[in-house]
Amino acid sequence: MKWESVIGLETHVELSTRTKIFCGCTTDFGGEPNTHCCPVCTGQPGSLPVLNRTAVEYAALAGLALGCEIHTRSIMARKHYVYPDLPKAYQTSQFDRPLCTGGGVTLSNGRRIDLTRIHIEEDAGKLVHTNSELMIDYNRGGVPLIEIVTEPDFRSAAEAVEYMERLQTTLRAIGVSDCRMQEGSMRCDVNISLRRPGDTALGVRSEVKNLNSFTAVAAAIEYEYGRQAELLEAGELVMQDTRAYDANTGATVSMRDKENADDYRYFPEPDIVPAELTRGDIERLRESLPELPESKLRRYTEELGVAESDARLLTKYRLVSEYFECAARVSGSAGATASFIVTQMFAHISTESERERWSPKADAEALGELLGLVRTGKISRETAKRAYAQMAESGGRASDFISEADMEGISAEDLARLCGQAVEENPKPAADFRAGREKALQALVGAVMRQTRGRADAKAVEAQLRDILPGD
Repeated sequence: MKWESVIGLETHVELSTRTKIFCGCTTDFGGEPNTHCCPVCTGQPGSLPVLNRTAVEYAALAGLALGCEIHTRSIMARKHYVYPDLPKAYQTSQFDRPLCTGGGVTLSNGRRIDLTRIHIEEDAGKLVHTNSELMIDYNRGGVPLIEIVTEPDFRSAAEAVEYMERLQTTLRAIGVSDCRMQEGSMRCDVNISLRRPGDTALGVRSEVKNLNSFTAVAAAIEYEYGRQAELLEAGELVMQDTRAYDANTGATVSMRDKENADDYRYFPEPDIVPAELTRGDIERLRESLPELPESKLRRYTEELGVAESDARLLTKYRLVSEYFECAARVSGSAGATASFIVTQMFAHISTESERERWSPKADAEALGELLGLVRTGKISRETAKRAYAQMAESGGRASDFISEADMEGISAEDLARLCGQAVEENPKPAADFRAGREKALQALVGAVMRQTRGRADAKAVEAQLRDILPGD
């Protein structure tokens, strides 16, 4: 590789407070334009902001979860720029005295991404472009944000996406944000420059603003790498600028020259007193943190025996992991419970928003009872799947949909007889399997399962057929 990427991320995360950061307006997503705003969050002359204490505590919780130092005193500042989404011509943010500094996230490859800071600020309004008009919705203006700033520690798009995924999972787990990128409650700015491998000096960077999906983050980084490499190979200079990513073309386009801190003319916000937390406050917040996703992942895999791929999916959603733990306690088999949730339940509860809200009709205890019957051999996995489908529709218990015949199962003698019958009645797949075509066995398994109406265990059927066929 002729060029090495040097990438830093600034991630903006809306906090899940009930009201905005400086006023009592609701933070609910959506609504009729300009109905969730007031003189304070639209910056009307004479209005005075009051800092939301919960927003400060949520920001501190995020810092604690990410290993930051939480400062007992932080100061709000005015960040000046003129743009229609901020009618008062400055954003209330933090500058030289942020709430959180340090911390970091360790990736699966062992590399640690260091954080520079986490600071609090207000969100801006939303610009709505039509063919001939620019309209502004200030409902989002004043929603509390944290901005999580990393050091330029990333070297690839894959590392950046993994970091974003871990950040999202962690912040959801501690309950400070829903991090719904599709709704704009988690957005990312990418700063990227190139240099020769082995160099220590940084190149000239471009910043790509407001990326609202993991796909967009990866695509913007890949495009910028190619664009900047082409310029450098041609002996041209990369100009420091601010760019936008166009999802339709997969390209980034320049919007303006890149601002520096001096351009924003920061100074302390005179209308807001410093945010203060005592050491006791910080310890109280630390003690309130739930088990973090990486710790939970290790516990699921090392102590409960859950497959890592299943554990990663379960720990991604706080409500799903709580449901799983309850069901696993009742069933007595964490591994089988995890597998059932991921393979059966996720097939029907498939979207991110559904899994975040996670409210299946079959409660965790009912699922645990059902899977406990499988663990003790009273019903087959196929019977469990059929019963669960009915439970998912009605919210009933396993006993409502499992008959005495289901509980009787299939005897070893009957299973051997039925498998032999399936081989005799289906000579082609039997011959195909003997000839080495492995997939042909599934036709025979299906024949037995249909004959038993799903009461047989599919794995036991497969094992019996493998015993029978080589001896024909």
